[in-house]
Amino acid sequence: MDITGNTVFIPGATSGIGLALALALSERGNTVIVGGRRTELLEKIAAEHPGVGTVRIDTADADSVQTAAKDVIARFPQLNVLITMAGIMRAEDWHSPVFLESAESIITTNVLGPMRLIAAFVEHFQTRPDATIMTVSSGLAFAPLKVTPSYNASKAAIHMLSETLRLQLADTSVRVVELEPPWVQTDLMPGQADNEHAMPLDEYVAEVMDIIETQPDAREIQVERVKFLRYGEARGDYDQVVAALNATDPHGK
Repeated sequence: MDITGNTVFIPGATSGIGLALALALSERGNTVIVGGRRTELLEKIAAEHPGVGTVRIDTADADSVQTAAKDVIARFPQLNVLITMAGIMRAEDWHSPVFLESAESIITTNVLGPMRLIAAFVEHFQTRPDATIMTVSSGLAFAPLKVTPSYNASKAAIHMLSETLRLQLADTSVRVVELEPPWVQTDLMPGQADNEHAMPLDEYVAEVMDIIETQPDAREIQVERVKFLRYGEARGDYDQVVAALNATDPHGK
């Protein structure tokens, strides 16, 4: 993926990593459109950053995805990058069946949402000479946090989906890139934004932008901090990685 000259749509970019990445890409000469469910946040972004486009979208709603996709393609026919940022993360206790409603919501947003987005844009992207689908998994796709089983599973699914789509779309102009964040200081979970063990958001986005610029052919965008989780099994210290990860979890039991 080139660092500049793209038209980029980022659903789930009204806060956190999505918004920070959207602004960083906009500053580097890309046309950026952010998507989200809350119109008040979209209006605030439009007012504060007039160069950034906005569209309402709820990736948990199949009809909303189709409506938003048609709108974005009509308004921005040069669109060539999709970053499937929208996602949710919740603590769950699987000792009783009360977890199920939360688990289903997480899978709908984190797995079906990206699938719906890709389905809505993949044909358009194949008409572009150079297009990128950037999926968003997590370091937790490779090492489990005890209190977030459905989130872990959803991100593992996104990793394998990304690996497979890269093979299927190899005969097209569409590249598949996987963004693998570590624990970053955002509001994804209560207390995460101020947690000293999480990576500062500005540092994370700066390192991601550097990787995009210096490694344009990277298939997985991994900042240094996530490699501890990503490669535990390959290094042979997976059990120690899992133990360390859960020892620092503020939500653990």
